[in-house]
Amino acid sequence: MPSIFNFGNRVQKITKKLHWLDFLVLGCVVAFFYYILTQMSGNLNYNWRWDKIPNYIFKYHTGREEWFANVLLQGLIVTVRVSIYASILALVLGVTLGIARCSHNLVVRMLARTYLEFLRNIPPLVVIFIFYFFLAEQLIQAMNIESWSYKVAKLENNQIWEFFCGDMRRFPSLVSGVIVLALFESAFVGEIVRAGIQSIDRGQREAARSIGMTQFQEMRYIVLPQAMRKIMPPMANQFITLIKDSSIISLISVQELTYKTQELVSSTHMIFEAWLTTAMFYFVICFGLSLLFSKLERDKR
Repeated sequence: MPSIFNFGNRVQKITKKLHWLDFLVLGCVVAFFYYILTQMSGNLNYNWRWDKIPNYIFKYHTGREEWFANVLLQGLIVTVRVSIYASILALVLGVTLGIARCSHNLVVRMLARTYLEFLRNIPPLVVIFIFYFFLAEQLIQAMNIESWSYKVAKLENNQIWEFFCGDMRRFPSLVSGVIVLALFESAFVGEIVRAGIQSIDRGQREAARSIGMTQFQEMRYIVLPQAMRKIMPPMANQFITLIKDSSIISLISVQELTYKTQELVSSTHMIFEAWLTTAMFYFVICFGLSLLFSKLERDKR
């Protein structure tokens, strides 16, 4: 009950701040979208089939007498898996690159900068194809991941593998997607880490060296603990961006949400319903995480 009253009070405060012009603009926006929808229904002669969409999220199997995840939910689960694993790998690579960008060694610093500048100034689609064909695919073949994944898929007790990796027959594509996405996003994570490290006052680093600390000790005990406070907000935003960027890997046949939506549209021709549902999935995840990170940031203050 208190939460309901708090929500009501917040709504009242917001409405009191709104001017009559705000309501006019809002009314015009609503009228504009209503006009677009009516024109689409009339001129395009489009047959809306929203009642079919729930069956492509969950479906009841009459033989097994149980509900199972259908096309869209399967794609959403893969998107979540890829985003989590790619974020972990991108974080490790990005922190390493960010620290290397601030290294006293000129060669290390220049190599890290070359990698970061190369990725940040090339379109994401081009980077995805470069990493996929020249690195991820070759790495999978060299490590014989495909044959190993098929052996695991034939095992009877492979529930743990399927929980973390999904269908093991598609494990190579999952690995490709994670590697490609992590390598691309690590460049932006590296720049965030670099900016956080360089924001620390130089005098503190000089003081650390004056008392005999090594560069590793200086980074561990002095710089990084302070830099993390400044790094976390943009890092959280980068994680949300990574979730949205995961749609790009559908072009290398990773069966995430966008790929599954394309399959659904091709087979059913429910263009608007499928893509609007997919957009809503992305919005709910990204907006929910944005609210969560904002709350955590306020609590720390």
